[in-house]
Amino acid sequence: WSMLVERIGEIACAHPDALIASSMGVEDTLLIHAMMQSPQRLGVFMLDTGRLHAETLAMIGTIRDRYGIEVQVVHPGSDAVRDYVDTHGADAFYESVELRKACCGIRKVEPLGRALAGRSAWITGQRREQSITRAELPESQWDEAFGLRKYNPLAHWSTEDVWAISRALGVPYNPLHDRGYPSIGCECCTRAVRPGEDVRA
Repeated sequence: WSMLVERIGEIACAHPDALIASSMGVEDTLLIHAMMQSPQRLGVFMLDTGRLHAETLAMIGTIRDRYGIEVQVVHPGSDAVRDYVDTHGADAFYESVELRKACCGIRKVEPLGRALAGRSAWITGQRREQSITRAELPESQWDEAFGLRKYNPLAHWSTEDVWAISRALGVPYNPLHDRGYPSIGCECCTRAVRPGEDVRA
């Protein structure tokens, strides 16, 4: 834990304009808790895709009440969302991979680009254990897509590590985790994981 706090402090010193990205999952609230132990404060942002669980949106107030900080909420462009819904339907992402990627592009990728514009770095709660595609996730990398440094200080942490430290320190967490959601995303695209399933199922 002390190494995580120290690492967040180092990143903040090197990149005082860095932002912590939060989906309001336990990894992200742990990063916020670590940042609050450091004298250097960083901004925190969340992408409100317009399709999030009520429990996730309620975490904005939980973080404000606990830490006295405001989470920057970034929304997708209303015109782009309306055009997608009018053309394909509100739940068209169920119909094809192409339409799913288009929806994510509008609701997540484009707003993320706006949130990171002009920044020198961002911090995520991504971990190698979360999926096969993240198995080689480095703790520090150059983000080619957005043109800035990306830090993943929890990359080597296990799920057990995250929860043990979070519970020991009383870190607030999204109540969806207690209902079997290891990963927090849009309500329409995220469900609880069944016994024996992969955490990203």
